[in-house]
Amino acid sequence: MSAPLRVGNASGFYGDRFSAVREMLTGGPLDVLTGDYLAELTMLILGRDRMKDPARGYAKTFLRQMEENLGLAKDKGVRIVANAGGLNPAGLADALRELAAKLGLEVRVAHVEGDDLIARADEFGFEKPLTANAYLGAWGVAECLKAGADVVVTGRVTDASVIVGPAAAHFGWARDDYDALAGAVAAGHVIECGAQATGGNYSFFREQPIGVPGFPLAEIHADGSSVITKHPGTGGVVNTGTVTAQLLYEITGARYANPDVTARFDTLSLSDDGPDRVRISGVRGEAPPPTLKVCLNRLGGFRNETTFVLTGLDIEEKAALVREQLEGALAKRPPADVRWTLARTDHADADTEERASALLHVAVKDNDPKIAGRAFSGAAIELALASYPGFHVTAPPSDASPFGVYSAAFVDAAAVPHVAVLPDGSKVDIAPASAMLELSEVDEPVLPEPLQAGKVRRVPLGFVAGARSGDKGGNANLGVWVRSEEAWRWLVHRLTVGEFRRLLPETEGLPVTRHLLPNLWAMNFVVEGILGDGVASQARFDPQAKALGEWLRARELDVPEALL
Repeated sequence: MSAPLRVGNASGFYGDRFSAVREMLTGGPLDVLTGDYLAELTMLILGRDRMKDPARGYAKTFLRQMEENLGLAKDKGVRIVANAGGLNPAGLADALRELAAKLGLEVRVAHVEGDDLIARADEFGFEKPLTANAYLGAWGVAECLKAGADVVVTGRVTDASVIVGPAAAHFGWARDDYDALAGAVAAGHVIECGAQATGGNYSFFREQPIGVPGFPLAEIHADGSSVITKHPGTGGVVNTGTVTAQLLYEITGARYANPDVTARFDTLSLSDDGPDRVRISGVRGEAPPPTLKVCLNRLGGFRNETTFVLTGLDIEEKAALVREQLEGALAKRPPADVRWTLARTDHADADTEERASALLHVAVKDNDPKIAGRAFSGAAIELALASYPGFHVTAPPSDASPFGVYSAAFVDAAAVPHVAVLPDGSKVDIAPASAMLELSEVDEPVLPEPLQAGKVRRVPLGFVAGARSGDKGGNANLGVWVRSEEAWRWLVHRLTVGEFRRLLPETEGLPVTRHLLPNLWAMNFVVEGILGDGVASQARFDPQAKALGEWLRARELDVPEALL
């Protein structure tokens, strides 16, 4: 087999570790360095930036990272691919050229555009969004690299595409090399969230030192198989558990759709390949779906919040009193949406005041910034000397802040331009896939024989299972996996949708779907609507469902002692 392409990642979100670019460039050999800067929330942030200055709309942090590291990357022959262009990839490409000239570097910069559909919002029936961006695939990136680009910046491409593009260009894959492309999608999905593949946010973090995890890299082979690893001497760990956790992150079912290929995550295999090395092989691919997903963000209004501290005795009565008082004060013109949450963090006979206290949180939303602003916070603070004993709040009153609403749409792939703007300024139109396949769920696999439980012990689920959770718009994804066939035979029969609802009562009344991945001894639950209008709307205590999986792991049930 020919030498692999070594693709490292240095960013999992806009705001990730600034030093990661230099760490990846100096920590060991690389061929390509990628960065993912564009979460759903980031598009809203960049949209507000663009409202203030049309020349912005890209991730400014990336430009600062390049100011420190562009010369180093050039010296080492490492090519850089990042989606930091956001809403203005052409603007970021120009800024990079200016930066290179200032640094005295000859750097060939290219970019990919076409994803921004805001000017065509009426045509597609979008209702006056702030941003409207289709998820493009990897072939524009590949075209830029084949034309000799040292740096490629994109707008909204899928997270894995910044990894798939370099692999496709390097190995000369065809558009219908579905298995190879699917393998690269799997590798890209694992490393695109940075340190989550190297021990970050890992359920079993107590089993080995984590420290400050290094960032991951994928050694991608010509057949699409890969080895996930990290630079030697860096913190964290890469094992089948960390890779499984990231494979489950924010997916739906066994078919993981991208614009260039649908990867079958129920076909891949993981195996140890040495210390901090995990091989991904056997991934099968299918033709991509005929539509592209579009990320839509709009301004939803204004929000504000206050947290009352309730200390000592009569917590429920104190909460009822202040709620009655505040709602009465706002009765003449109440905010459009008011949500109360009482967190019983208090302990009886506590040895510190903080441990004796509970938190009563109230959040409001309204289209009028005055109603959600001083009208609300002023009414709350005016109660300071007229409410429950021990009245105080966690923060002073504040003005309202704008919030966003996320939604997804799907449009015909052929209706969205995909353009590679090469280093010489010439443009290449990227055609949509010639073969497409409607996305559908796989048939539920045959379940293994149930484990004969024998003696059981009531313990937290996390004693035997790991979890990784996150958001997709208003939905939460929660992946659960175990580490032996025996544990899988127990889990797949025990953790049904009904049991999931019992363990997580907040999901009651919401659509919940379970997807099985027996090859990973894993399952993924999708909870629809639990996050309201998405992270920017702040509809829930944990607005991105990042800790939903850890809540599930903390819930107790009867587990066979043989598994403990």
